[in-house]
Amino acid sequence: MTWQPYSRRVTLLIAVGVAATAVVFSLPPISQDVAYHQFADRRQMLGIPNALNVLSNVPFAVIGILGLTRVARAGAGWERLAFLVLFTSVVLTGVGSAYYHLAPRTATLFWDRLPMTVAFASLTALTLGERVSPRVGPWLLAILVAIGVTSVVSWQRGELVGAGDLRLYILVQFLPMVLIPLALVLFPARALRARDLLGVLGWYVLAKLFEALDAPIFALAGVVSGHTLKHLAAATATAWLLRVARAWWTTAPGHPTWRN
Repeated sequence: MTWQPYSRRVTLLIAVGVAATAVVFSLPPISQDVAYHQFADRRQMLGIPNALNVLSNVPFAVIGILGLTRVARAGAGWERLAFLVLFTSVVLTGVGSAYYHLAPRTATLFWDRLPMTVAFASLTALTLGERVSPRVGPWLLAILVAIGVTSVVSWQRGELVGAGDLRLYILVQFLPMVLIPLALVLFPARALRARDLLGVLGWYVLAKLFEALDAPIFALAGVVSGHTLKHLAAATATAWLLRVARAWWTTAPGHPTWRN
C-alpha cells in the first residue's frame, strides 16, 4: 500500500470519527430516562429478584475467565495487554450487570456501564491498531479506555447534581459500530479476521434489538424477556472474541502459536 492512498484512508477514518462526534454533541444534553430501569421481567426465583436478568449475566463471567486463562499463556506485546483488558472487562461486565439488575437504579447502573465502555474501547483499539497501524495501537488503547471511563464517570457525576449527560457514553458505545467495519473495508488484515470481528458486531446489534423489544418479547409468552435475550446475545458476541483472540495468537507474525 503506497503512502498517498493509505493517508487518504486514514483521513477518511478520522473524518468519520470527527463528524460523528460533532453530530452527537450538536444534540442537547441527554439525561438518564428513569423509565429505563422498569424492565418487563421482574420475577423472583430462588430468592433472587429480577432473577433471569441477573442470572443471564453468568455467561459473561465464564467467557471472560476463559479468555483470560488463554491469553495469559500467549506471547508478549501490547496486543496481549489489550486482550487482557478486554477479557477482564467482560468478566466485570457480568459482575456489574448482575449487581445492577438486583436493584435497578441509576446509582447501580454506573457499575454496569463502566466495564462495558472499557470493552468497547479495547476492541476498537485492537482493530484499529491491527488494521491501521500497530505502532499507534498502545496509544489508542490508553486514549480510548480513558475516554470510555470518562464517559461513564462524567455522566454519573452529572446525575448527582441533576445534570446527567449521556452524549459521550452514547458516542463511546456506538462509534465503534461504525469505525470497526469501516476499518475492515479500508485496510488489509494482518491477523484479525474480518468474519470474526463482524460476528462480534452482528451479535451485539442483535442484542440491542432484543433490548429495544424487552416488553413485547416478554408479552409473547411470559417466559423470557427481551432484556434477558439481550444479555445472552451480547454474551455470544463476547464468545466470538475468543475466536478473534485465537486467530491473532495463531497467525500474527512474530508471535508464538497459541495452542489450546
